[in-house]
Amino acid sequence: MGRAFEYRKARKMKRWGNMARVFTKLGKEITIAAKAGGGDPDTNPRLRALMATAKKENMPKENVERAIKKALSKEYTDYKEMNYEGYGPHGIAIFVETATDNTTRTVANVRSYFNKLGGSLGTSGSLEFLFEHKCVFHIAKKDGLDLESLELELIDYGVDEIVEDDEDIVIYGEFAQNSAIQKYLEDNSYEITSSEFVRIPNDTKTLNEEQMAAVNKLIERLEEDEDVQNVFHNMAEPEDEE
Repeated sequence: MGRAFEYRKARKMKRWGNMARVFTKLGKEITIAAKAGGGDPDTNPRLRALMATAKKENMPKENVERAIKKALSKEYTDYKEMNYEGYGPHGIAIFVETATDNTTRTVANVRSYFNKLGGSLGTSGSLEFLFEHKCVFHIAKKDGLDLESLELELIDYGVDEIVEDDEDIVIYGEFAQNSAIQKYLEDNSYEITSSEFVRIPNDTKTLNEEQMAAVNKLIERLEEDEDVQNVFHNMAEPEDEE
C-alpha cells in the first residue's frame, strides 16, 4: 500500500468534524462549482460529483438546492478561494485552504491562530512543495471489478493508486487530471459516490504525545473557522505507526 492509503487511514476517523461542519463546507463547494460552471449538474461535471458527495454525506436536498440558488443569485458575492501556509509548533508544516467573501477577515484570523498557538504564517507558495495535490474519487463496488485492470487502464489518466475500502473503491490521481478521470469513470458506467481534493505530505514528521497535542490545538482552531475549508499537515498520526 502506498502513501495515499496511509493518509486515507489517518484521516478516515476525522472526516470534516460534525455534520453541520460537513454541510457548510460542501455548501460552499457546491456554490463555487455552480457559479463557475452553471447550476445544471448534467452539464457541470464538478457540480455533479459534489452532489454525489452531498448525497453520501446525507446532506438534505434543500441545502444543495439552496447552495446552487445562491450561486445564481444576482446578490451573490463570489467566494474567493485562498490558501495560507505556515509552520505550527515543532516545525509541522500546515496548509490551509479557505473559501471566503472577506479575505481581510480571513487572513487576519488565520494569522492570529498561528501566532497565538505557537506557529507562524509563511508566504504564499512557501510550503506547497511539501505536499502532493491529488483528486480522490470513491466509486461503488460492483461484481467482476478487477482492480488491477482498472488501475492499468487509468494510469494514462494520471491515477497513481487504487485501494479497496470497507465501503467502496478509492482512486487517487493527479489534481490536474480530475476532469479526465471523472469523464472516464462516468463514460464506463462506474458510480461515483463522492469526490474530493486533498494534499498528501511527501514526508511526515513524528512527534511525541505532548507535541502532537500542541499541533492539534492549532489545527482544530483553524478547522473551527467558518472560512476554512481544509487543513492539511505533515505530522505523522498515531495510525501511521501501526
